[in-house]
Amino acid sequence: MTESNTHLMQALAETARTFTGQRNLDGVLQSATRAAVELIPGADSADILIIRGKKKFESVASTAQLPVELDRVQERLGEGPCVDAAADAFVTRSDDLEFETRWPRFTKAALDAGVASMLSFQLYTKTDTAGALNLFASQPNAFDAESVAIGEALAAHAAIAITAERTELQLHSAVASRDIIGQAKGMLMERFTVPADRAFEMLIALSQDTNTPLATVAARIVEDGT
Repeated sequence: MTESNTHLMQALAETARTFTGQRNLDGVLQSATRAAVELIPGADSADILIIRGKKKFESVASTAQLPVELDRVQERLGEGPCVDAAADAFVTRSDDLEFETRWPRFTKAALDAGVASMLSFQLYTKTDTAGALNLFASQPNAFDAESVAIGEALAAHAAIAITAERTELQLHSAVASRDIIGQAKGMLMERFTVPADRAFEMLIALSQDTNTPLATVAARIVEDGT
């Protein structure tokens, strides 16, 4: 292993330790984008494009304002390397936007903004697709095979962090729903002097009759007291 490779591996290891030291998702994602700019030669700025819903994208952890603006352009036009990487492709790379034909409308906006090459990595795990890690360079042909390898490692860490947060939010939501259903069931038991299983059947019937999620029905009962 060459000295430069040894230095790179040490830097990646230190970055991984930084990730584990962060206590919130924002901190992890900021560490990922900063590391991308520091470790990947030619990368002038970076951000992470998060998928929220089917067509809603949000730029986070940006190291500059430029990625935020160009991600907005991609969302508005529905085309671009970040959108492709987030939605379909694992790695999307454009070495020279001057000769790029895949995203004609976005390419013009990027060139006007001073971006000449881009590299995007899908943030994914076996069970989820979260978005994309995106790198922007002012020079053409800024990225090579080593850039891709480093970016893949950073993208993997970011994807795990995003998926972990989503899982935690889902868990909290499930616990909250269970608690509110339990409160509503207790109110029905007291109001109608029925056992627990009968009160739960009443909640289910209300949910089905009104075509309303069970947790929503329960929340309304608790809130209204009726």
